[in-house]
Amino acid sequence: MSVNEASQAKNEKFTRMTTTPVEGLVLSLAGPSITIMLISALYNMADTYFVSSLGTSQVAAVGIAFPLMAVIQAMGFFFGQGSGNYISRALGAQDTENAYRMAATGFISSFFAMAIIAGAGLVCLKPLIEGLGTTQTIRPFATEYVFFILLASPWMAAATVLNQQLRFQGSAAIAMVGMLSGAILNIFLDPIFIFVLGFGVKGAAIATMISQITSCLILLCYGTTRKDSIPIKLKYFSPSAARYAEMFRGGIPALLRQGIMSISTIIINHFARPYGDAAIAAISITNRLGMFANSVVLGFGQGFQPVCGFNYGAKLYSRVKKAFWFCVHFCFIGLLIISAALAIFAPQIIALFRKDDLEVITLGARGLRLLCVSLPFTGIVILVNMMTQTMGKAMEASIIALSRQGLFLIPCLFALSPVLGLLGIQLATPVSNLASLIIVIPVSSRILKILSVKEV
Repeated sequence: MSVNEASQAKNEKFTRMTTTPVEGLVLSLAGPSITIMLISALYNMADTYFVSSLGTSQVAAVGIAFPLMAVIQAMGFFFGQGSGNYISRALGAQDTENAYRMAATGFISSFFAMAIIAGAGLVCLKPLIEGLGTTQTIRPFATEYVFFILLASPWMAAATVLNQQLRFQGSAAIAMVGMLSGAILNIFLDPIFIFVLGFGVKGAAIATMISQITSCLILLCYGTTRKDSIPIKLKYFSPSAARYAEMFRGGIPALLRQGIMSISTIIINHFARPYGDAAIAAISITNRLGMFANSVVLGFGQGFQPVCGFNYGAKLYSRVKKAFWFCVHFCFIGLLIISAALAIFAPQIIALFRKDDLEVITLGARGLRLLCVSLPFTGIVILVNMMTQTMGKAMEASIIALSRQGLFLIPCLFALSPVLGLLGIQLATPVSNLASLIIVIPVSSRILKILSVKEV
């Protein structure tokens, strides 16, 4: 591939991102992005589903590991969205040299940073498991599962970075190929390692490890070698204070959002521990289903982000606003439909995971229905967070990222749990989802007014 061919391909992408009607453009990018997010949720759902036949404690063990998975994703999102936001603005301004250097720096930095964290986790495995909120019956299964997840974590974070970078370049369909390959492999390997080879919970973790490494290699070898994609090459690795500062600006909201999710989930596990393994399992399943529903919004928002980045970088502010409002309306209606379906069939859906445990079904169905009350409103919170993040407005994006899981959820847990017990724990999430609108609405109104002024 010649330099002229690569340059022409990138110019064609710039023209498409800045001239195509935003509704069709967002939908074309959101489709693969939604698929990617659903695939990511399926990674977690597959382990939960196959492990569920082993017992309630085993399902709870996978749930105990959820905060760790959130930390790994947080690192991937930090480096991936931190570099990706910059890449989309750089491509919008047609600054390809810095886009190349940022892509390589973000990818390589993520792998080694996560390797250091994983090493520390393996050395301190026992206190790590205790800190995640395990019980005595869950502990042996959680230890087996977490060990292999830590081994896989550098590849998991690096795969997330490549996924995000490709998406911000407007190549969401290419990113989808790598993620889909890993998800299909995981679903295929889970029953083999869990049942055929008799590895149990450990088998689910091994299947996830192999699948995530495969995803990373596919994204690296296929996704970044196409003529319209930014290549990842060691010669472009250019660590500097300025680049890490840009990465921090674009990535800290995602790190805070995922990091605070991990902390809040650990707190929820500790609050739920006195109510037994069934309570932890029910909350774990409900959280997975909530993540699955939110994956639609996250995917739609990730389809919006490159449109936002390219057009904000090109100073086409009216296209940014139009795309934002299109996404808000679409996501609200979509989540309303999903919430209604989840609420109506809540017992049957929970029973897919633990059909032999009536207590898990009862508690899980109640928690899922409570969550559905707030789900339609989470779309605007996520979309405003993504818009501010892509624009490089780190302070606003960070506040919004902290609001739902940190500023509101954790205080709600401490306020409601002592009064209402397990019901209070389950109420905390929907209450915090609705309360975060108090911050999001004025922030979005101010930013949209600023964009209107800049248009003139």
